[in-house]
Amino acid sequence: MKVELLAADDWQRLREVRLQALKSDPEAFGGNFEKESQQSESEWRKRFDKEDYLVVSLDGRDVGMLYIEVLDGDHGATCWIGGCWTNPDVRGRGAMRAMLEFIDRNATAKGWTLQGLGVWDENKSAINAYLSLGFEYAGELMPSSRNPNKYFRHMVRNSRN
Repeated sequence: MKVELLAADDWQRLREVRLQALKSDPEAFGGNFEKESQQSESEWRKRFDKEDYLVVSLDGRDVGMLYIEVLDGDHGATCWIGGCWTNPDVRGRGAMRAMLEFIDRNATAKGWTLQGLGVWDENKSAINAYLSLGFEYAGELMPSSRNPNKYFRHMVRNSRN
């Protein structure tokens, strides 16, 4: 597994893997495939203004992604991780672990020392994966503002560097 921190000039790689994620697992994200597939190059580049994007590849093929936003987050988090996705063909092979190890190696320099994330409560496989990667529950179960029938939970993790 190879993890790379993308730059704005890599917007096409980000677009491709993000659209794969939305198409493969639309229920896992707040985004929308149809809307995001219509976004312009400048809209994709603008994402890099406030977020860092990691892509993991296997045998030269991008198979996963996540973004990191540095902020004063809930539960004391110094950054918030979102958009986590791994291609179903390679789940369980260490892609998410590889991205978190990349975060750990760069945590001090980038301000990624206490990582927070939100996950849909019904996504038990993701919750179990995050628990195995060192995340812990933080706070109470919360209703979604976009979808009042769904609930999410926050999780946090200290970097391991």
